[in-house]
Formats: sequence, C-alpha cells, structure tokens
Amino acid sequence: MKRILIIATGGTIASTEDGAGLAPTLTGRELAARVPLIDTLCELDFVQPMNIDSTNMRPHDWLRIAGVIEEAYDRYDGFVILHGTDTMAYTAAALSYLVQGSEKPIVLTGSQQPMASPFTDAKLNLYHSVLYACDPASRDVSVVFGGKVICGTRARKQRTMSFNAFTSMNYPSIAYARGERVVRPAGVAPAEKTGARPRFFDALDDRVIVLKLTPELRPSIFGLLAPEYDAVILETFGIGGIPDHDGSFQRAIFDWVESGRALVVTTQVPEEGLDLGVYEVGRAYAEKPGILRGDDMTTEALVAKTMWALGQTHDPAELSRLFYEPVNNDRTPR
Repeated sequence: MKRILIIATGGTIASTEDGAGLAPTLTGRELAARVPLIDTLCELDFVQPMNIDSTNMRPHDWLRIAGVIEEAYDRYDGFVILHGTDTMAYTAAALSYLVQGSEKPIVLTGSQQPMASPFTDAKLNLYHSVLYACDPASRDVSVVFGGKVICGTRARKQRTMSFNAFTSMNYPSIAYARGERVVRPAGVAPAEKTGARPRFFDALDDRVIVLKLTPELRPSIFGLLAPEYDAVILETFGIGGIPDHDGSFQRAIFDWVESGRALVVTTQVPEEGLDLGVYEVGRAYAEKPGILRGDDMTTEALVAKTMWALGQTHDPAELSRLFYEPVNNDRTPR
C-alpha cells in the first residue's frame, strides 16, 4: 500500500466560522477523517507546517513547504498539500521550481467551501487528490481541483465562488478525476520513471513586483520601484504593446535593465501569450539585453520563476538561461 504525506497549510478547506469570519482551524488529520473511503486508497501521514489563510502565504512559506517535502521525500510515494485557493497557483508554481524533476507526485488542492459546509467541494477534491497521488503514472507538481489535474505552472484561479475555480492556462489539463479513476488524454504516454531524486532549491529573491500597464501610467514609476525591487514583471497591453508617446517609457525601461535589474515582459491578456515582434510599440523591446519575454507563461509562474532564478544568480546571461529553460511545462518552447 502506498504512503502519502498530507501537508496541511490551512485555507478555506480547513476553516470554520468564529464570529469574525472564516479562519483556518482544522488540521489535516481532521480534514481527512471527514472524507469517506480515503483511508482505503493508501496509508496517510500528516504534517502541519502552518495553518494560515492563503492570503498570508509568502515566499518563505514556499521554502518551508519545499523543505518538508525534501526531508520526507524518500519515505513517501507522494505528497498532497492542502492549501487556500487564493494563492494556490503561486505556491504550485513556486514548488515546481523549488522541487524540479520529481518522479513522485506533489499535489495541491483546497476547496471553495469549508469542509464543515453542508455543500462543500472539499471532500471530493481531497479524495481525488489522494487518488491522483496514488496513481503510478503521476509525477511532478500539479493542482487537482474540480475533477481536473493541472500542471503546477499552468494553474490560475479563474472564479471566486464556483467549484470549477481553476483553469489550465495555455496548456491542456494533464488528467481528469472521474469517480474512482484517473483518466489521462489518449495518446499521451507518461514518462518512464528511473528512481532519480529531484533537484531541490532553497533560495528565492522576493524583491519581484508585477506592474500592470494602464492608460497614463507614469514611466517615473520605475524610479520609485528601484530601491525596493530587483525585477519588474510588466503586464503589457494585448500581445505586447507598451506606450510610446514621447519615448519616456522606453528610456525608463532601458534605464531599469541597464542598472542591472531584470525586466520580464508579459501580457495582461490571460490566454495565448506575448509576441513583442508584432507591433512597432513592442518591437523595440524584443531584443534588448536584460529584457525577458514571458511568452505564454502565467503571471503566477513568472513571479515564482523570476524569484527562483534571481535566487540562484544575478548574472544576466545565466539568469536568461535559467528563465528560458522549460520547467514542468511552464512555457511552450519557441
């Protein structure tokens, strides 16, 4: 019988009402005890590194979770992380970079309604997550939610209340949970497992900010950000449009990267990605050294990957190499 470690971190799934709003109080063991038949799937163990609302999840918490997985990796066949939905996509992406090439599944799940709610989605999500973690073909970091299995670097919370809260962005779902079965797309053969250990990383640079372009945003914002941040992820208009009224935006962006800071260009449009070469208002940035292209990656993955890459190096050439190397299907190779 397989051994799965449940890593409980809080979130809606663990929340109860205390008169001041929902707050996480239940442990992982208490949550699993409320899910019928889950104990027939495998042997479960539990650890609780934190019990927080996921709004309060921070990069140092991602490192704590990765550390728990590293310490327990050889003793378990898979891991299920119970997590709040609001920042789950960030944590799933971060773990994809902190634990690379895992042949054991690392599954994140949660719920839109607390486990104690009479209309909760928590029971099925937790059951399906353990089911998927027990499947011999499962591997790497993923989100299991609403019957879908999504790569950890491609998940995005798309809905605030519906049970199908998560969408796989610019990449197909890798599997589906149907009752007591895991169903995978036809013709997609799972990679052969060799028993190799993953690569674990323990450094992040959290001085990364997302800046969304809006009409009349002042380019002087880059000067204001410089003392506090090492990288800006710039969400442009459309397929890669950056304003060019008088050249001030280009000067501000070029000054930013020439100062040794990183700039990642992406789009604020959720689907289909970035192409700086299409319009004149984007082409000037396409080949500028120090400007990294987000292509079809999610903003959540870009935040996590930039933090991870800067945690390893600030050398521009090495940073570019790390950034463009695909990890857990995070980007469609050019």
